[in-house]
Amino acid sequence: MNSSSSSHAQSSQLYPPGRRRSISDPLAVALLPPANETPEERERRLRAEEDAKKRSDNIDKMLKEGERRSRKKKVVKVLLLGQSESGKSTTLKQFQLLHTPAEFHAERTAWRFVIYLNLLRSVRRILEAIAPEADTLANGLDEFDDYGDTGETASIIISGSGASTSNHGTQVPGYESYRKRLAPLAELETRLMLQLSDPEDNDEHEPTHLPLQWKGSHTQGVVPPTSPSWTTSPNSSISGTDELVLPTSSNWRKALRIDRNANPKSPHGGELQGWWEDPTDPVHVLNRCAPAIVELWKDPKVRQKLVEKKLRLEETGGFYLDAIDRITSKMYFPTDDDVLRARLKTTGVVEHTFTMSKSSEFRGVDWKIYDVGGARNQRHAWAPYFDDVNAIIFLAPISAFDQVLAEDTRVNRLEDSLYLFKLVVSNRLLSKVNIMLFLNKIDLLKAKIDSGVRLAHYLPAYRNQPNDYENVSRYFKNKFGAVHQSHTPNKERELYIHFTSVTDTRRTHVIICNVRDMILTGNLRSSSLM
Repeated sequence: MNSSSSSHAQSSQLYPPGRRRSISDPLAVALLPPANETPEERERRLRAEEDAKKRSDNIDKMLKEGERRSRKKKVVKVLLLGQSESGKSTTLKQFQLLHTPAEFHAERTAWRFVIYLNLLRSVRRILEAIAPEADTLANGLDEFDDYGDTGETASIIISGSGASTSNHGTQVPGYESYRKRLAPLAELETRLMLQLSDPEDNDEHEPTHLPLQWKGSHTQGVVPPTSPSWTTSPNSSISGTDELVLPTSSNWRKALRIDRNANPKSPHGGELQGWWEDPTDPVHVLNRCAPAIVELWKDPKVRQKLVEKKLRLEETGGFYLDAIDRITSKMYFPTDDDVLRARLKTTGVVEHTFTMSKSSEFRGVDWKIYDVGGARNQRHAWAPYFDDVNAIIFLAPISAFDQVLAEDTRVNRLEDSLYLFKLVVSNRLLSKVNIMLFLNKIDLLKAKIDSGVRLAHYLPAYRNQPNDYENVSRYFKNKFGAVHQSHTPNKERELYIHFTSVTDTRRTHVIICNVRDMILTGNLRSSSLM
């Protein structure tokens, strides 16, 4: 074989049919082996080419692995901040309902116990408010300093002069009758608190475990009630101070959901037997007492007494008195709205994680939403979560302008929200973090303004401006906006303000989607998340 034939054969090996380069191609000529290559040289050359290809393949593999790891690290961290009872937990539930609806719906039946407890708390607070011996100042709101954070902040209303009030006024002749007919609910309330604090203890006849923490006790640790009675004592308060507080580690939702507690199928048709067939279930006591609860709530004397006491139960978390017949029915299944309104105070930080769906423009991005406690004794826990946070949703309940803190009745709740907001926006660690401000509970604000409550009586700076929702809400927006403008260390940061009622699912989901997309397309662009 001559030199030309040898070169042609080697060229054929380098470029198989369909990929053969023209011999006039400079790159093809450069890649040809030497004309007089010996067999030993050819073997070394091929071995070197094989080694080079292995190194190239390893580099490609490493690059792909690095890209995969980079995708896994796409995490968005969002903090929910605000005072206690501002709507943080409800906002977190709305994130769950929007992005992990199957999980949310699977846990709805477990919330039945919390909803029952919320209803019982409302009934007890009414009985305490209308009790004849409750009409003394000692039984009023001055006792709150001894009880700490009860979480029942919406019950404390301040008068136009800025002082707490406790009126004598209307007497309720049927008080004793109500108390006796509703007496079984006292034991049920204790039983539900025990069951929620230790959901693994399924013996409802003889609860042997005490709640993890009884708010309102004057000693540390667990203090059981001396007797299951709703008779008002000289030291009682209309606030409901023994609110059950659960740690975030409690697994009550998983333990109490229907798929764990349901009985086997009924022999009559094979349908699933429910709790309503269990004579020890709490629903039976509630169902028997439902007529008395309805009568109590609709009693004109009772309603007048609540007005005199400035006790607006409609503004508290876990308000179900307008749905007594439905809530106390034996086959009651909680709705999404019921769960969103349920009130259960937790200690620590509640975290929810979800991943954007594959169909989303931002697929593969993990979200971590943190609900950080807003009570005064929990605010020190905020700072550790400021590290690497991408956005903050700050909730300010603007309907609370006529209320004071449960922790300190000298402090107006709206002023406290402004103070907290100032601390957040002025923090230099957060100077590049997007802040979404939810001016929350606008439904309650509208109702309050429409009922004739005047903002100027509680915030004198409002003066003689029109006392309608449009002007009042605009005033709050400007007030919080001015705090951000005056105290932010980053003058280029824009404040995103939304008027919200986070119990309104349709409206809140629209806002959450807008906020979510704004976070990802805005300041997170620089974090290589897109």
